[in-house]
Amino acid sequence: MLGNTLEVFDFIAYGTFAVMIGRAFFPAHDPELSLLLSVSTFGVGFVTRPLGALLIGALADGRGNRAGMLASLALMGVGSLIIGLLPGFATLGTAAPLLLVLARLIQGLAWGGEAGPATIFLLDAAGSGRQGRLIAWQGVSQACAVLLCGLVGVLLDVLLGPAALSRWGWRVPFLLGTAVVPVGLWLRSGLHEPRRGNPVAPRRGAPVAEPAAHPSLRRVLACGFLMMAGGTVTQYFLNFSTSYALTALHLPIRNALLVAVVIGVCGAGAAWGGGVLSDRVGSRRVAIWPRLLLALLVLPGLWLASRSGSAALFIGLCAAIAMLQASGFVASVVLMVQHLPQALRATRFGMATLFGMVYAVAIAAFGGTAQVAFVWLIRQTGSVIAPGWYLLLVNLVCAGAALALPEVGSSNRVLKKQDQGAALVPLGPKAPDPDS
Repeated sequence: MLGNTLEVFDFIAYGTFAVMIGRAFFPAHDPELSLLLSVSTFGVGFVTRPLGALLIGALADGRGNRAGMLASLALMGVGSLIIGLLPGFATLGTAAPLLLVLARLIQGLAWGGEAGPATIFLLDAAGSGRQGRLIAWQGVSQACAVLLCGLVGVLLDVLLGPAALSRWGWRVPFLLGTAVVPVGLWLRSGLHEPRRGNPVAPRRGAPVAEPAAHPSLRRVLACGFLMMAGGTVTQYFLNFSTSYALTALHLPIRNALLVAVVIGVCGAGAAWGGGVLSDRVGSRRVAIWPRLLLALLVLPGLWLASRSGSAALFIGLCAAIAMLQASGFVASVVLMVQHLPQALRATRFGMATLFGMVYAVAIAAFGGTAQVAFVWLIRQTGSVIAPGWYLLLVNLVCAGAALALPEVGSSNRVLKKQDQGAALVPLGPKAPDPDS
């Protein structure tokens, strides 16, 4: 959890301080254009996430999840160090934004390789009946990273003032994150690989089917992709909320940074709660209901916040979105990995690689473009609530994808509806009945 928090902090700190970074590397007469260029560079970090998932996931499947997590954390430290020390446009000219893009590509490679090994490490360590609450720690750590970004931002604003924070203070979080990378590497180097579940080994000499050729697995991967995509758009709206508060709602910088603090606190608690509920009532239900509630809330909430201009109302809205997002996203991850057959361990695509690829591709396609889409929608429509329509759509899609998967019991067994929980069908390499 500590290593994951550090890595997510290094990655999302760019989004929290996107307005300041835009002024340093993309000076423009139009502040909205400067922000658009800045968040576009934020999106560049998602381009290499699938490659990181493939390369580092393969390392994790071959040499253990600990090796993959060490590699991803080290790469993240390199990218953060470059951003923290890189001179701005006034000093280097066009070379400055180009080098900034390179740093984001390195960070994307690192974070793309983190999700698969970390999630499967927790899955292996959980055992029966505890998968939700252990995998939830990944969601808790991401929320803690958001909280940490907000706290550091508020502290810097108090100590340095808005002017110094805009000029150079935004670099401090990246340098702090780099400085503690050795601590994270030391912690992870002491991890012991948990004993993996019992895989279903193929007969000697029997061909091993490719995972993508299995009908049930295709369904799991497609639904997992949609759940990850919907969740990541919502999450990156929350990460964008500081910039949104500054540019769309024109709130004071301290109030805007306070939004990240509240999102982090609420998200951490809700992620843990979502994991516990997944173990108790089933991950499918917890993946569906928060999405439906969020879809109902987002448009009226943004309309009220924009009309009132109240910082308290916007902070309360973000807190509610964060709780629904965190609980639903954790449950979506649990639901997907519970449906990955143990037989995947016997194929050349291991569980860390396969889950990491689905997660990374969904986030690269939708998370990397989310903040650009938010800014573009506001510019094209002239309405500050325009991002709410996008959030409404993706959350309905996310709920529908979760509805398309059957519920899974605490021992990774698919529950047949007609048996009402009495009969259990093992989830092995063969697909469950599509109508189950």
